[in-house]
Amino acid sequence: MGEACKVEVIGVSKIFRREGKNVIALGEADFQVEEGRFVSIIGPSGCGKSTLFNIMAGLMPPTTGDVLVDGKSIVCKAGTVGYMLQKDLLLPWRTILDNIILGLEVRGVPKRQAVRRALPLMERYGLGGFEEHYPNELSGGMRQRAALLRTILYDRDILLLDEPFGALDAQTRFSMQNWLLDIWKDFGKTVLFVTHDIDEAIYLSDDIYVFSPRPGRVRAKITVTIERPRKPEDMTTPQFMELKHHLLDLLAEGRVPAEGIS
Repeated sequence: MGEACKVEVIGVSKIFRREGKNVIALGEADFQVEEGRFVSIIGPSGCGKSTLFNIMAGLMPPTTGDVLVDGKSIVCKAGTVGYMLQKDLLLPWRTILDNIILGLEVRGVPKRQAVRRALPLMERYGLGGFEEHYPNELSGGMRQRAALLRTILYDRDILLLDEPFGALDAQTRFSMQNWLLDIWKDFGKTVLFVTHDIDEAIYLSDDIYVFSPRPGRVRAKITVTIERPRKPEDMTTPQFMELKHHLLDLLAEGRVPAEGIS
């Protein structure tokens, strides 16, 4: 693996045994992500994107293949990467501050020290004044901010974000996209982002991997050449629309039913 490559997925597949039959959740996936890049993964429902993330997060072993970070395998090594799902998974009995510092506490950081690290970030990224609120007192967008800050504070170089804005309304979603780009720019993390929204993938990403229908394999890698920082009006330019139609064509190719699960 080259020096600039942060993550390498090599021949990763997953087969589950269900009712005496092999069910292919993920075909052999191969791709690389360079350090500090924002990479989106798009593909039909059920093509194994979430299965891939669970493997990369160390939550399940692959049937074949390996996942390397800086040349070292992270298979079945939970906690190596930061992982955020569509559901915010905030603990309802903990305040927003206590939720945000949860990952630090799990890692053994004393609470007082964790609070000192969290409070400036809450102030900087729009959660100042909500420290003592509980999750049910916040909007969906605010809860996602808290969940993402918790993931950031876990302090891993690689973030896996599995449709974190999928349940938000369009206006809140766009606000959160820009908020995420600010976080990414400030912290320099390597981000892998699963989405079903092609506009979102283009707007956020340096590179987009297109997965085939299940069992998912990498069909194409597309580099987004729209200059940063990006603006809302970029989404109506000929360059943006041409890229969108190209991605739609790639997703439409070979869309046939196949046995598998996500």
